Amino acid sequence: MNTKGQPPFRADHVGSLLRPAELRQAFKDHAAKRIDDTVFAQIQDRCIRDVVKLQEEAGLQVVTDGEFRRGSYWGRFVERIDGFVIKPAVFKFRDDHGHEVEFTAPYAASKLTRRQPLALDEFSFLKSVTKVTPKITLPSPSTMHFYRCTDFADKAAYPTVEGFFADLGRIFREEITELAKAGCRYIQLDEVAVALLCDPAIRKKVEDAGQKPDHLVDLYIDSLNDAVAGAPAGVAFGVHMCRGNFKGHYLAAGGYESVAERFFTRTKVNHFLLEYDTQRAGDFKPLRFVKDKGVVLGLISSKTPALEKLDDLATRTREATSHIGLDHLAISPQCGFASTVAGNPVTEADERAKLSLVVKAAETIWR
Repeated sequence: MNTKGQPPFRADHVGSLLRPAELRQAFKDHAAKRIDDTVFAQIQDRCIRDVVKLQEEAGLQVVTDGEFRRGSYWGRFVERIDGFVIKPAVFKFRDDHGHEVEFTAPYAASKLTRRQPLALDEFSFLKSVTKVTPKITLPSPSTMHFYRCTDFADKAAYPTVEGFFADLGRIFREEITELAKAGCRYIQLDEVAVALLCDPAIRKKVEDAGQKPDHLVDLYIDSLNDAVAGAPAGVAFGVHMCRGNFKGHYLAAGGYESVAERFFTRTKVNHFLLEYDTQRAGDFKPLRFVKDKGVVLGLISSKTPALEKLDDLATRTREATSHIGLDHLAISPQCGFASTVAGNPVTEADERAKLSLVVKAAETIWR
């Protein structure tokens, strides 16, 4: 996939989609051992076929499996890599009404070993049930480090952060190599930590824990570059910058300016998928630093049911062109519709309407 300087598709989406009621119940039944692995997989297969059809009917030329085999966007790392356990995160989700929600995060209790592929089975099935381009999403390396600040690993296993990220980088490269061999040409890495470090309150929390926010940004850029190093030619990598997405809640607010120059110039990927659905994301000025890459503008909210107006999307895209050429841009929802099984407070009808709007907006803006 040769898309140097442009997003691979004018109409894209971030990846996760609402799990239907049958699948949500299947996750509960499987956890309670009321159904076995085979029955669980059969339900997932059936629901994935349906959600691929939904995306294709919306007019999308790139589809995902909705992350229907995952409990959360990073869950498979804990399930399929020996060494990870789950512990409480030090941050909290919040909403515009001041409500807060705690969550959990990965913790390296011992040396990390990739005992089986993370997403290869997801890709193989997805490829078999679509005629358009299948996209695979992976959590970024920073996901395994940031949420617990300095207490991300047992010191006996990883006395240094460099050793931790060296093992993570190897795991990512192994996975990407196998995905590419299977025919995967579009891989998205979900980068939350760098987006959170745009928030002054989170930067202060990190500083209070004895860390330097700017050093972390550099560390996470290096970890992304290490993850994709040596990838086979023809694989397009996108990085989605996310401020958190759990049942309509978010983790952070703040524009990209404080990280933009370093992140947009140094990260060795094809394009960025950026949240721009609310004022929390700031203005478009940071896009001036994107010189030889593409940007997918996340202008449509996956957190709320209200359907955006086509004219407003066209206007906002024109505003962005004050800082980056239209040919470098595309459009999408700001995030996935269901980073966890529970999903956001929208309906499948809302989701379908918003995905269709993405396609219609792309056809209108880039006609």
